[in-house]
Amino acid sequence: MTAQHEQDMPLMSHFVELRSRLIRIFIAVIAVFLALVGFSRQLYDYISNPLVALLPSEASIIATDVTSGFLAPIKLTFFVALFVSVPFILAQIWGFVAPGLYKHEKKIALPLLLSAIVLFYVGVAFAYFVVLVPALKFFVMFSPDNVLPMTDIDSYLSFVVKLFLVFGVMFEIPVATLILVIMRLVSVQSLAAKRRYIIVGCFAIAAIVTPPDGASMVMLAVPMVLLFEFGLLMAKLLIKEAHTDQTPALHE
Repeated sequence: MTAQHEQDMPLMSHFVELRSRLIRIFIAVIAVFLALVGFSRQLYDYISNPLVALLPSEASIIATDVTSGFLAPIKLTFFVALFVSVPFILAQIWGFVAPGLYKHEKKIALPLLLSAIVLFYVGVAFAYFVVLVPALKFFVMFSPDNVLPMTDIDSYLSFVVKLFLVFGVMFEIPVATLILVIMRLVSVQSLAAKRRYIIVGCFAIAAIVTPPDGASMVMLAVPMVLLFEFGLLMAKLLIKEAHTDQTPALHE
C-alpha cells in the first residue's frame, strides 16, 4: 500500500497543479471580461463600423431577437477577453508542460510558442484591417436592387468571429511546418518537392473557408503560400544549425 501510495503521489500532484493552472486561467479570463464588459457596446460598434459604412443610408444592422441586442455585445466581449488572455493562457500551459521537457526541447518549444502567439494576433489583425472591408463590399455590392442589405447583429458577429479565427489559425502555418519537420513526420526535401501541390491546396482551403468572393480567397491563399515558404526556410535553417552543432561531437 505504501509503495502504491508513493507511486500515485506524483500523478496526483500533476492533477493538483493542472487544476490550479486552470483556475488561474478562468480567473484571468473573467477578470479581463469584467474589465471590458462596460465597453461592450463600443466594442461591437468598433467591429460593425466597416459594415455600417458600406450600407445604404436607410439600412442598418438589426436585432431579430429581443435579447440579441444585449447578448451579442456581451458574447463579443467574452471573445475579446479570451483573445486578450491568450498569452497568459499559453504561459500557464507552458508552465505545466515545461518541467517535463529536456533542455534542448525547451530551446525549440519556447520560440515556437511565442511565434504562435504573435502569428495568431497578426492573422486576426490582417483579417480586420485588410480582408473584412473587401469581403463586406462584395456582399453589399452584389445584393439585388430590390433587396435592402441588412444583417442581424448575431449573424454579423458569427461572420466576423469565424473570419478572425480562420485567419488567426491559418497564420500558424510556419509553426505547423516547423513542428512537422522537428517531429520528423515530414522532411524539408519532401515538402519542397510537393510545393506545387501545397500551393494548390492553399487555394483550395482558402476557397472553402473564406466568404464566397475571389478577393477574400486570394487574400488568404497568398499569405498561406508565403507563410509556408517562410516555415520551410526556417526549417532548413533549423536543420542546418542542428547539423552544425553535432559536427564537433562527431569529430571528438
